[in-house]
Parts: sequence; structure tokens; C-alpha cells
Amino acid sequence: MGQAAMANAAIGKSKKLKERPKGEAMCLGIPGQIVEIIDEDIMLAKADVSGVKRNINIGLIHYDDERVEVGEWVLIHVGFAMSKIDEAEAKATLQALADIGEMYDEELEELKTSRIE
Repeated sequence: MGQAAMANAAIGKSKKLKERPKGEAMCLGIPGQIVEIIDEDIMLAKADVSGVKRNINIGLIHYDDERVEVGEWVLIHVGFAMSKIDEAEAKATLQALADIGEMYDEELEELKTSRIE
């Protein structure tokens, strides 16, 4: 299942979020585009997520023959690039997340206040 399909499946589940017991929350992976490799030694890059630029750790996807480059899209969760995705998947997922509404807005607010240095 592709990233966009997984996001759409997650959105279907998120519509039932109010039915979940309190305390159970859904974690989001948000697409971001790499705009700068800050430091390869400590695996830091700067990503643009819907206009918010933040440092992220790329260690999970930037090793040996597998490298992330400026301009590529990644799926970000709690400050870590979890996987590479293509632009079409990124745009579809961003649209799907925007359709979710409140959860996406909260995740963006948390991203704005997060710092990885």
C-alpha cells in the first residue's frame, strides 16, 4: 500500500476518532520537502512542511547508498524523516491531512514550536 493510500486509510479511521476511548490518539506523519542538508555527520537537514521550516533528523533514510537530497520529499514524524516519498504522494497526503482539519493544525503548531539543533 502506498503512502497516499495509507494516509487515506488513516483519514477514514480518523473520522471515527471521537469513538475511541480517551487517551488514544493517532500519530501523524507529515510530508516535508528537504530544503537544506545542514550537517551530514549528525544527520540534520532542514525541511519545509507547509511553509514551516524545521530541522529534522535524516539518519533513518540517509546512509550508505541511500541518500536524501535537497528537493526530495520525506515523511516526518516527531522530527525524524521516516521514509522518502515522491512528490505526487506528498501532495496527495498534504491534501488529505488538510482535509482532516484540527489534528493536522495541531501537528503543525507542535512542529512550529519544536527544535532540533
